[in-house]
Amino acid sequence: MQTSPPDEILGALARMGLLPPGEKAAGEPLTGGVSSDIWRIDLPSGPVCVKRALAKLRVAADWRAPVSRNLYEARWMRRAAAAMPGAVPALLGQDEATGTLAMQFLPAADHPLWKAQLHAGVADPGFAARVADSLVRIHAASAADPAVAAEFPTDDIFYDIRLEPYLVATARAHPDRAAALLALVETTRTTRRALVHGDVSPKNILCGPAGPVFLDAECAWWGDPAFDLAFCLNHLLLKCLWTPRARDGFLACFDALAARYMAGIDWEAPGDLEARAAHLLPGLLLARVDGKSPAEYITAEPDKDRVRRVARALLAAPVARLGAVRRAWNEELTR
Repeated sequence: MQTSPPDEILGALARMGLLPPGEKAAGEPLTGGVSSDIWRIDLPSGPVCVKRALAKLRVAADWRAPVSRNLYEARWMRRAAAAMPGAVPALLGQDEATGTLAMQFLPAADHPLWKAQLHAGVADPGFAARVADSLVRIHAASAADPAVAAEFPTDDIFYDIRLEPYLVATARAHPDRAAALLALVETTRTTRRALVHGDVSPKNILCGPAGPVFLDAECAWWGDPAFDLAFCLNHLLLKCLWTPRARDGFLACFDALAARYMAGIDWEAPGDLEARAAHLLPGLLLARVDGKSPAEYITAEPDKDRVRRVARALLAAPVARLGAVRRAWNEELTR
């Protein structure tokens, strides 16, 4: 149902030159975001998608982050589009004063959400490989241009949105694994190789007719690309609990994404990055049941305990290969 967007958003559109000053436009709020107000707004030139960053995220925990992250999301979109044309919606404008950006609106009819596809049991390893292709090309392009680092002075934002709510908060919930989790924080915080998206999740990837389209780079950061790889693979493991009948397909997607990504690494020894991702993955698994941002579809205690058993064991005895994490998870699911 269409309604009038907030005046702050309309004012931002006017400053971007997308709406004549003083004019109104109708729109509708879009669902799915915990960190931003997201609207479809119908301008005279056609529909656009508008995001305004929130200072306090919509989760049960007290989770805050500066709205300046919206500026860095726009910068990530420009860099990603240059590295992999079509991998992001076209950026139409950005208003730093209000933390608002406008982008191309992509209709769900021909750009379904990957998360929705996975929930329906549609597990396509070919699409997972294309996600890896796009992601590794964006990482490689930025790694080849270290000047990109100066555009993303976002260490504090990344800590506030990712490291603290995921790994530090989980360390408080599991004091006997705190040393391992805090060591992951330190390794991730101090590894600087490429431009990181920070939220490579199926909820932020559209299945477009020309390939995957990435959304929501609010955590954009110059740091460890292993974080993006582990973050996405984590979701493919967890989906096995959401749609159990598609477990084999999800694990095939895990294998395809990991293999294709590893084949594209050209900025460091692939085994080094794989080891960091394999060490990080159990921490991210545990974070999705005991951190500040639990997966909304893992609600049954037996499922949470499955995650805890695998993650805690791997934190106590880390493995250096992603396949070993996958095998440990599969063994738990088939017990």
